[in-house]
Amino acid sequence: MTPRKRAISTAALLAIYLAVVFLLPRPETIKPEGWRLLGLFAATIAGLVLQPIPGGALVLIAVGLASLIAGLPMATALSGFADPVVWLVLTAFFISSALLKTGIARRIALQFVRLFGRTTLGVCYSLGFTDLVLGFIIPSAGARSGGVVLPIVRSVAQLYGSEPGPTAALLGSFLMAGVYQAICVTSATLLTAQASNAIAAKMAAQFLHYPIDWLGWFRAGIVPGLISLAVIPWVVYRLYPPQIRRTPEASDFARRQLVEMGPMAVPEYIVCVVFAGVCSAWILTRLDASLPALLGCSVLLVTGVLKWSDVTRDHAAWDVFIWYGGLFEMARALGDAGITKAFANAVGTSLAAYGPTTLFVVALMVYYFAHYGFASITAHTLAMYPAFAAVMLAKGVPPGLAAFSLACFGNLCAGLTHYGTTPAPMFFAQGYVPLGTWWRIGIVTSMVNLAIWSTVGFAWWKYLGIW
Repeated sequence: MTPRKRAISTAALLAIYLAVVFLLPRPETIKPEGWRLLGLFAATIAGLVLQPIPGGALVLIAVGLASLIAGLPMATALSGFADPVVWLVLTAFFISSALLKTGIARRIALQFVRLFGRTTLGVCYSLGFTDLVLGFIIPSAGARSGGVVLPIVRSVAQLYGSEPGPTAALLGSFLMAGVYQAICVTSATLLTAQASNAIAAKMAAQFLHYPIDWLGWFRAGIVPGLISLAVIPWVVYRLYPPQIRRTPEASDFARRQLVEMGPMAVPEYIVCVVFAGVCSAWILTRLDASLPALLGCSVLLVTGVLKWSDVTRDHAAWDVFIWYGGLFEMARALGDAGITKAFANAVGTSLAAYGPTTLFVVALMVYYFAHYGFASITAHTLAMYPAFAAVMLAKGVPPGLAAFSLACFGNLCAGLTHYGTTPAPMFFAQGYVPLGTWWRIGIVTSMVNLAIWSTVGFAWWKYLGIW
C-alpha cells in the first residue's frame, strides 16, 4: 500500500470512530466508555478490510486504546490472549505446519487424485475432500489452499495445457471455481476448518448461552456438509463445464508424484499418529479442545518433527493469535457493556410485528448477503454474529438453531465473491475465471447451499435435538 493510500485508509478509520462516538445517538443504558469501545471496535473491523497496516498490528493498537479511552483495565483487555480457544487455534496452526513440512498433506491430496482423478469432476471432488480431511486439523483455509490444494489444481490444469486465456476453459476454469466453492463448504463443516469458527463457537456460548465444542460442530456439520460437497462441484460443472471431461493423465500424474515422494518417512508417521490422536481425543473425550492440540504439538516438538525455530517463524500463526485474542476480548467487552443487548432491543422493536420464524429467515438472509461488504469471514463474524444472535434470542428463536445457522452460514457466504475469504483472491488471481462468471457462480452455488443447509441441515439439527 502506498503512503497516500495508507493515509487515506487511516483517516477513514478515524472518521468511522468519530462518527460512531459523536454522530450516532447513544442509548441511555450505555455508558460513554462503552460507546467509545463500540466506535473503536467498528474502526478496527473496518481496518481489517482496508488494512492500512497489518491486521495483527492494528488489533494490538486497538487493545491498548481500549484500555486508554474505553475504560477496559489492561488485565481485562489482554485476557483474550489467555483464552483456551485462542490457544487451540495457535497450536492447530503449529500442527498444520508439520503436515505441510513433512509432505503428508500433499501425499493425502495426491492419493485422492490418484484414486478419483480420472475425470475432471473427479479431480474436483478429490481436492474438495482433501480440503475436508485437512480441515480436521488445519484451521486456515488459506494455508490448506496455498500449501496443498491450489498448487495441485494448477499442476493438473497445466498438465492438459490449460492456461489463463484462450485455453482456460479446457479444464482450469472449472477446477478453480469448483474447488474454491468446495473449500467454502469445508470451512462450514468443521470447527477447525476456519480460524473464525472458534470465535463463533465462543460467541454462541456468550450471547446465546449455547456452548459448542468440536464434536458438537462435527455432528451438526457433517451431514449437510457432505451433501454440499457432493452437490456443489456438480452444480459448478453444469454452470461452467470444462471442455476436457476425462483426465486419466491426472491420476497418472498423482501416481508419479507419489513415486517421486518415496515411502513415508518416520516424521510422516509421527504426524499421522498425532493427527489421529488429536482428532480422536476431540471426538471421544470431554477434554477442552485446546488440551489435545497442545499435547499433539508437544509430541511434535519432543520428537523433533517440529523445531522450536519452526514455531517462532510461523508468522501466520502468531498473527492470528494477536488479532484473534485481541478482537475476541473486545467483542466480549461489547456484550458486557450492553451494546449487543441494546441493538437487539432496537431491531426487535422495529420487527415487532414479525413472529420468530419470519424474523429468523429475514435476519439470516441479511446476515448471509451482507458478506458482499466483507473481505473476511472473521470480520463478518465479529461485526455481526453477536448482534444477530441477540436479536434472534430476544425473539424466541431456538438458541441452537441460531448458533449453528450464524456460524455455518457465515462460512458458506464466502463463496459469493472473489474476495470473500483468504483463498478467494488466491484462486481468482490465477486468471482462469472472469469476474462476472465468478460472481454468477457464487450467487447460484450460494442459493444451492442455502437450500441444502436450510432443509437437510435444519432437519438434521432437529433430529440431533439442537432445536
